[in-house]
Amino acid sequence: MRDDFADLARRLLHDNGYSIKAAARATHYDPSYLSRVLGGKQRPSRKLAEALDDLLSTGGALADTLLDPDGDSRASRGLANPSRLDAGTVEALAGVLAAYRRLDDAMRPESIVPATLEQVRVVTRTLKGARGPYRDRLTAVASEFVQFGGWVLAQDRQDARAIRFLTTAVELADEVGDGTLAAQALNFRGYLARQQGRPDGVARWYAAAAHTPGAHPAQRLGDMLQAAAGMAELGERDDALRMVENAERLTDAAAALPPPATAYWLTPEFNRLNMGLAHLGLGRHADAVDHVTAGLAGLPPELRDAPWTWEHREALRRALTAC
Repeated sequence: MRDDFADLARRLLHDNGYSIKAAARATHYDPSYLSRVLGGKQRPSRKLAEALDDLLSTGGALADTLLDPDGDSRASRGLANPSRLDAGTVEALAGVLAAYRRLDDAMRPESIVPATLEQVRVVTRTLKGARGPYRDRLTAVASEFVQFGGWVLAQDRQDARAIRFLTTAVELADEVGDGTLAAQALNFRGYLARQQGRPDGVARWYAAAAHTPGAHPAQRLGDMLQAAAGMAELGERDDALRMVENAERLTDAAAALPPPATAYWLTPEFNRLNMGLAHLGLGRHADAVDHVTAGLAGLPPELRDAPWTWEHREALRRALTAC
């Protein structure tokens, strides 16, 4: 995991225009030490990781990809001998995944892909040899990690690889009966279809996500709205309108529950963005402007400039142009 930290930190510094010398000056660290850390030759201290987080405004996510020495040792033992998997190893992997998800809000997709895929390789390899009472929990973590790998690959437009990852994520979610994980992987298939300009795929995959057994109401709401946008683009206006009406009936149920952990961003404010996409597809441009504007304004500050918001800003531009 040290090498993954080095890769992430090196890429994030580059994305933000920092050379090693400039980063060392800004964080008050010796350039030689920082160079060894970024080269994967020396373990970073927690203080250095936190200093880089402060410099890069990543909210602690970069430091949280790095386990403390005791946790790292324990995880290494568990990964080396997956047949004796323990709860600490599984939760350590889940914590790293959570940190990677937060980094996705700060880094360009192409910068996070290599380290993410290495983490996916480690987790899925461990799962193959896992036994005992913690295997199901590891399967859920693996499903989410593979799903996340598919998401970053989709953002980076490595479409074929993204599809393979997302298909595997659904299979792993089904293995443990986790509908929220399965629905989110199908949701990402819909996202990929939208990037490909295929409204038939948009309608198909988002509708499949919305009707996945065990999906959270907030997932169903957002997926129905995005399926409606695809249907509207196909000229199926009546079906799209019915889908929007069905989605609106879920608004109160979705708002009454916290979002699922696998889709923590699905707040009522976020689903205003999805409502905006549906209205844009239906040609209701003024309504689309209102919803997308409110959705972007309602995002937490740390998410407002995330790369995945660019799609919604482009939708807002199109709606404003058409008004």
